[in-house]
Amino acid sequence: MAIIKPFMANRRFNSTISVGTGTGATFNILATACTNDAGAAATAFPSSFAYYNLYLNGQLQAASDSSVTTAAITIPNADALDPGVPVTIEFVVN
Repeated sequence: MAIIKPFMANRRFNSTISVGTGTGATFNILATACTNDAGAAATAFPSSFAYYNLYLNGQLQAASDSSVTTAAITIPNADALDPGVPVTIEFVVN
């Protein structure tokens, strides 16, 4: 019988497009360029999570629009966006 985890929680990270590096398909934002919910500099994104949501300028993005590792989130072609666009990455962990 599988173990059912008892709760879900979230971890949010905030930044702006201006901190991203690369162009086109390789545009990414490092976890260390983000702040967490406490306003402290992040060191890494969660290594284990149920799913994550990406918000650009407060708008939820489709799952196919990004990929994530513990070190960075890759958002293809986001370098074409205005540098001031706010980025929020929300991880749902259990």
